[in-house]
Amino acid sequence: MPRRKKQNQKRVIGVDPVYGSDLIQKLINVIMERGKKSIARNIVYDALEVLTKKNQGDKEKALQFFNKSFEKIVPLIEVKPRRVGGSVYQIPVEVGLDRGRALGIRWLIQAASVRSDKSMGSRLAYEILDAYDGRGGAIKKRSDVHKMAESNRAFSHFAW
Repeated sequence: MPRRKKQNQKRVIGVDPVYGSDLIQKLINVIMERGKKSIARNIVYDALEVLTKKNQGDKEKALQFFNKSFEKIVPLIEVKPRRVGGSVYQIPVEVGLDRGRALGIRWLIQAASVRSDKSMGSRLAYEILDAYDGRGGAIKKRSDVHKMAESNRAFSHFAW
């Protein structure tokens, strides 16, 4: 009998105060550095403000736009290394919901930080707009991961 609490209990982070979305709250938490949550909120809300302006001032449409573009970033399959008989194979495995969201948020932030624009909020907004159109750094990362999984499909029988 373990003496500690169970490790598989997922911590509830709640929803953000403006949009009421847990995905936006997670994005804020991942953007946050050194505990400066107000700065992270300003970055995300600036990006969503740009999306609101693109959607004729409707916050609900901007949130739906963000969710649709984020769904295009989330990977469905990835590769994991597995050692079999002295050699390492890249085995394609399906991605769970939480892992997919975490990868999507990470790729979105990395692609936005590489862009050349004045503020991180505008970089994030334009990366979301590009993701909706099917281009941008985050979409490229997703397609690279899918291509890698497709090319290593022959090793899928090692996934047990």
